[in-house]
Amino acid sequence: MTEQEGVIKYHLEHTDKPLPPTIDFSDLNSWRSIMIKLELIGQDPDRYGGLGFGNISQRLVHTNGSFLISGTQTGHLDPLSKQDICIVVSADPATNSIISEGPCKPSSEALTHASVYLEKSETKAIIHGHCPTIWNNTRELELPYTEQNIAYGTPEMAQAVSQLICTPKFSTGGVFSMLGHEDGIISFAETMQQAAEYLIFTLEKALKIEQKRIVL
Repeated sequence: MTEQEGVIKYHLEHTDKPLPPTIDFSDLNSWRSIMIKLELIGQDPDRYGGLGFGNISQRLVHTNGSFLISGTQTGHLDPLSKQDICIVVSADPATNSIISEGPCKPSSEALTHASVYLEKSETKAIIHGHCPTIWNNTRELELPYTEQNIAYGTPEMAQAVSQLICTPKFSTGGVFSMLGHEDGIISFAETMQQAAEYLIFTLEKALKIEQKRIVL
């Protein structure tokens, strides 16, 4: 791996404060627990230098594009508490900057999440998982992808994602690979359940591909 997992690369202006008491992230938390059981989100001493991987977010309704996202290096926690979630108030991929608030700092992939929310107003949920089974079979699955020379958490990745999800294949959401981010997969949709289902369905297809190779 040529990059260190979990490093925040964007310019961050963060205000340390409690989450509003009315914030409900139960949907985010329950689906995240499923992603952890599938090892798409988590922390493993044998993966990525032992650092946490994967993250999850949901758009806050009745706001100007702000969203909840799991905090940086929280992969080992299940479930998350209010201390492990923050709000991205605004983001500008062009200037590689994020303004956030909450009891922790946002995930290192927050800029990529922001790019999807800014481009797709109907998107309400995003899951960023790490799945070698899907990632290694990106082309066989005919998944859209960002190029290998584009690193995570950069303006280049944000721009590439914005361009990618504007294609007709992503009219209502879907899954794509980030070939410049080892095992990195993004799923987005109008609901958290749908985003999770897209990801699980893609994993099932990838497993079929790998199992056929073994049988043959």
